[in-house]
Amino acid sequence: MTLTVSQPQWPLNEAQPAIVFSQLSHLGLISVTGEQTRSFIHGQVTTDITSLTDDQWRWGAHCDPKGKMLASFRTFAHQDALLMMMPRDTLALDLPQLQKYAVFSKAELVDASEDWFLLGVTGEQASAWLSQTFGELNAELTTIPAGVILRDGERYIIAVKAEAQAELVTKIDQPIYDAGAWQAVEIAAGLPNVYARHQSQFVPQMCNLQAVDGISFTKGCYMGQETVARMKYRGGNKRALYIAKGSASVAIDATSQLEIKLEDDEGYRRAGTILEAVQRDDQLLLSAVLPNDTALSAQLRVAGDEASALTLVPLPYSLDEE
Repeated sequence: MTLTVSQPQWPLNEAQPAIVFSQLSHLGLISVTGEQTRSFIHGQVTTDITSLTDDQWRWGAHCDPKGKMLASFRTFAHQDALLMMMPRDTLALDLPQLQKYAVFSKAELVDASEDWFLLGVTGEQASAWLSQTFGELNAELTTIPAGVILRDGERYIIAVKAEAQAELVTKIDQPIYDAGAWQAVEIAAGLPNVYARHQSQFVPQMCNLQAVDGISFTKGCYMGQETVARMKYRGGNKRALYIAKGSASVAIDATSQLEIKLEDDEGYRRAGTILEAVQRDDQLLLSAVLPNDTALSAQLRVAGDEASALTLVPLPYSLDEE
């Protein structure tokens, strides 16, 4: 069982300090072990598992037979296990789906969330602090005592065994924020986190998974592959993930919806689906799946909140496919 860490909330309207630590209590880990670990997971997900090395990690998705995502995840190897990191509520629903097919393979899947402590580290001094604390970092994944460090651009995730949490926390001499601090950074990076409420709603390309190298189009068969490949080679995908920020006077929850302002000031209409959101007082930052022809100049609001005002933010990556 992990220790309880004080988690103050991160104020969205303040500039980010040089380094920010946040406890990733919203994320969990599926552990996959056994003789056929890699071959089994490789045949279930969008990313190439067989070529994954010990100093790499990858985004991926697990889809239903129609190509709609049941989960998006980061995956990496540690010792004799393959680990899949995803929101805990998604994990609770996705794990039984994977276990259902694992009975035909020599692979065992368990919820290992309570065995690990996850800490996000961001800010301009994040890399320097990590190097000073743990030594030189690899480009993607660095093995450290009792765990690993995942590097995603200038964002880092420390994953250590639960028994090593206390020692890690003693190395930090400033507040450890709640998960919202990390979620805000991931939203701003346009990352495709799929929560349980959105299972089986989106093909991976609708959440820009191809833009973060979460889809291999050369790896061979997996669940939902036909639909995912058709979206690439024949077109037909009409949606994409966008980033929006602004204000809202109502609390955002799982039922909240977005509206877009019509031309000629003729009111608003339903716009799309909120994927992930962080809200502090009236400040709001969110990712949403919208029609992929939505202009960056579009004006949005939260449905039912006429005082709400949201603008779109350019994505930090390109959606153009080669």
